[in-house]
Amino acid sequence: MQKPLEIVPAKKAEFVRTRTDKYFTKSRELVERFGDRTATYGVFMRRRIVCAINPAIEVLREYYPAGATPLRITRNYEEGAFVPDQKPIFTYTGSFASLLELETLVLQRLGTACVSAFNAYKMAMNLPKTAFFDMHARHATGDDMSLLAAYGASVGTRIAKLAGAIGFVGSSQDLTAPFYGQSAGVGTMPHGLIGYAGSTLRAAQMYVEAHPQDDLTVLVDYFGREFTDALEVCRWWYNEHLPSLSKGDRTLSLRLDTHGDRFAEGLSYENSVNIVASWLHVLNEYEAVRNVMGEDAFDSDTLNVVKDRVRRVLFGTGVSVASVIKLRQTLDQNGFNAARIVASSGFNLFKCKMFGNARAPVDVVGTGSFIPDPYSDTFATADVFLFDGEFNVKLGRERLFQGLKP
Repeated sequence: MQKPLEIVPAKKAEFVRTRTDKYFTKSRELVERFGDRTATYGVFMRRRIVCAINPAIEVLREYYPAGATPLRITRNYEEGAFVPDQKPIFTYTGSFASLLELETLVLQRLGTACVSAFNAYKMAMNLPKTAFFDMHARHATGDDMSLLAAYGASVGTRIAKLAGAIGFVGSSQDLTAPFYGQSAGVGTMPHGLIGYAGSTLRAAQMYVEAHPQDDLTVLVDYFGREFTDALEVCRWWYNEHLPSLSKGDRTLSLRLDTHGDRFAEGLSYENSVNIVASWLHVLNEYEAVRNVMGEDAFDSDTLNVVKDRVRRVLFGTGVSVASVIKLRQTLDQNGFNAARIVASSGFNLFKCKMFGNARAPVDVVGTGSFIPDPYSDTFATADVFLFDGEFNVKLGRERLFQGLKP
């Protein structure tokens, strides 16, 4: 995680004061008037997370006054560990007057990273053989959120890799690329470039002319001719472009980002069912949904709420499992087995799980949907539970901190 902005010591107190909740400033003034005490805080969240607390700890270390009672920080979980809901993740001890105003800044840097880490881990484990690209930047509120979310995704990926998954391998931003071991962001073209070029093929050719050393990823959904345009690009790439290179080791990927209000080229609900059922070697729509959901989940969903969500992912409009299978089969039948498939659009935890369960042949997923949804999931809480070493905590929170040492 990148450190907070460097601020000269004389300005640090003002930096904190203008960003904290006002009641903390007024409380600091009161404590300074009536006498400081040593306080120990415990920090927790109300949902299960993956520990990604370095950004919060860095804030404490950066802005805690150097001349105050020495700051002590105790981790209860290592970075990347799973943390149950309402379990204190870490504690910190120091001057109550000096810590009061820091609470807001600490909590701001906790939840987004921890929930993003959990979500990225689960997504990677649901599609362990698929590489992920971080494309959350357009959904962030600025640098702070981008850095926190990407840091969390990198922590979640590190844990997923230990279990054999590929996880997140790059970012759409230069800013966050180092979290994934890259020096720069990745990406080729937005939809607007296809419109500018006038055709999918021409956009691909223009891109190669402008960036001849790059691998190529081409959006194929702009004109609603996903499979036709994919084949046209492949024929040019493999039959004309690659043979002309002295070193033909570049890769071609076709990216599906079909709008959610329409089916991919030539598909309907009915033939999407047939494609998926055949892929899964089952007889019909009913059995395809049961296969992907799992027997117990299928039988327990008596109101068909989850089943309907599964149907939309498998057979529906937009980037469905059926559309990815159809693209893979179309490429392979025409001899373009080397072309890779990139899928984007709405790849949250649920969609990744359904794609994984359906064994959808997707090579790369571009997504920003590891950022927390709902955002209230990111809300963390800090409570003082020790004053001068004596247990003293808000009524109702005793069980959270009982027996915890600073």
